[in-house]
Amino acid sequence: MSSPPAPNARAVVSGGAGFIGRAVVAALLDQGWRVTVLDNLLTSRMEALEPLRRRPGFEFAEQDVSAPFEVEGEVTHVLHLASPASPVDFAAYPVEIVRVGTLGTDNLLRLALAKGARFLLASTSEVYGDPLVHPQPESYWGNANSIGPRSCYDESKRCAEAFTMAYHRAHGLDTRIVRIFNTYGPGMRLDDGRVVPNFVGQALRGEPLTVYGDGSQTRSFTYRDDLVAGMLAVLDGDDPMPFNIGNPVETSVLEFAHRIIAVTGSGSEIVFRPLPQDDPKQRCPDITRARTLLGWQPSVELEEGLALTVDYFKGALRD
Repeated sequence: MSSPPAPNARAVVSGGAGFIGRAVVAALLDQGWRVTVLDNLLTSRMEALEPLRRRPGFEFAEQDVSAPFEVEGEVTHVLHLASPASPVDFAAYPVEIVRVGTLGTDNLLRLALAKGARFLLASTSEVYGDPLVHPQPESYWGNANSIGPRSCYDESKRCAEAFTMAYHRAHGLDTRIVRIFNTYGPGMRLDDGRVVPNFVGQALRGEPLTVYGDGSQTRSFTYRDDLVAGMLAVLDGDDPMPFNIGNPVETSVLEFAHRIIAVTGSGSEIVFRPLPQDDPKQRCPDITRARTLLGWQPSVELEEGLALTVDYFKGALRD
């Protein structure tokens, strides 16, 4: 990414204390940006920010962006990454998730408009729901259940995209949208509830790996650093329409469980449980737009990324 020249570049990043948020903030600081993080720490911890808090150009404000707030001074970019995003969060914080995807998006779009800043929305592959088109291109409208147990997240992100395009069309706001597919890597929460920390944690503890359904459902796994590079490429581009940022290599959940057992050297067995309601059967991005328009594609192979992630979780379990 060719960032705007320091010291003028200043990004406000909502959700910057989260797994992906911290990696994006670190990348911006590496490039000489000033970064102000807004986060209410609902699903993240202040301790995770300590490496960033010591760096020049970093600011933090504990703030729920669903409520009104102000940011003083010049702002050139607003990145909206805030939202609980794990299945365990959907039941625990459904109202908060809807609010941050709707009210929070509106508040951050208002900030960008007032500051004349570029706005980037971190959306999700969940906008496709349980897709009937495979792999999923950005032109696919999705197959989402608006009243199901995942709807607080799916529909709030769909609304966030609608808000973003409304500001772009009505006010000429300079906007970008990234649809993030399954991302993993060092820094994930042990209790995240998604398949990577679930499987790795179970394998390292010698517990059975829990596979839902028969394990034939597929996912695509994107390493954290590849995702960050893709997000910053979208931010630096000139196209306001959504971009899928993910890894197009598809893996069944059952195959992935066996990979985790192999890479951890675990003796864990695999147990099967009923498939949760509205759990997508297939999930794989069509990244033609990102390849063609941004020159981006993932570069970290699954084996390499898993080795780094397992090493991180070994340390986290010791702590």
